[in-house]
Amino acid sequence: MNKILLNSLISSTLFALTATSNIATIQAAELNFAHIETVGTSTIEAKADMAIISVEVSIEAANAKSAKDEADEAVSQFRQRLLEAGIDKQHIQTANLQLNPQYRYVQNEPKILTGYSANRQITVTVMDLSMLNELLDSALVDGLNQVNSIELKSSKEADMMAQARQAAIKDAKQKAESLAKGFGEQVAGVWQVRYFPTQSHQPEMYRASMKMNADVAQTYQQGQVTVSDRVEAIFRLK
Repeated sequence: MNKILLNSLISSTLFALTATSNIATIQAAELNFAHIETVGTSTIEAKADMAIISVEVSIEAANAKSAKDEADEAVSQFRQRLLEAGIDKQHIQTANLQLNPQYRYVQNEPKILTGYSANRQITVTVMDLSMLNELLDSALVDGLNQVNSIELKSSKEADMMAQARQAAIKDAKQKAESLAKGFGEQVAGVWQVRYFPTQSHQPEMYRASMKMNADVAQTYQQGQVTVSDRVEAIFRLK
């Protein structure tokens, strides 16, 4: 390593250490008063009442046009069936066609074109879980032969997030007051808040087979959606 590069690395390291030291000094100066730091957390659960499903048609044919036409027809028929079932067209999203050549490979020989595969996905927001099993079965009838995902959700998720946020704040305050009381002190007020965005956890369910019996179908309507939140706060003491 040449001398110029070495000196540059040393200077950069010293600068970084100095900057870190200055930040620590500033933070220490800012917190030169009696305080308590707490972390407030919360978790709220609700029964799932809607779902987002992603289904796909995968077609193999001798030529590209046949593969494309079959895939497009399957998606078109399923979309029409969804509309007839009362699904809002805004809740139906179809993906672009993916068309790929298929080859057979033999060692020491040129690859041989055997046909084409066509894939199209359709994503549906189902607002009524009681319809879910019927819609999945109708997808099979229309030729969509793969279920990519079933994500259970709650239509009240926005309210759940707001509730979780307030519960996390309350938790942080209660912890601070409890700690202060234990040490014979009192909380004067909040000095700093560090907030972490809400996280929602929707269970994803997959089906290896397109067939479901009544017991399996019922499990979709028993799913739970979980929303959690977190907040960090620093409280002054009197």
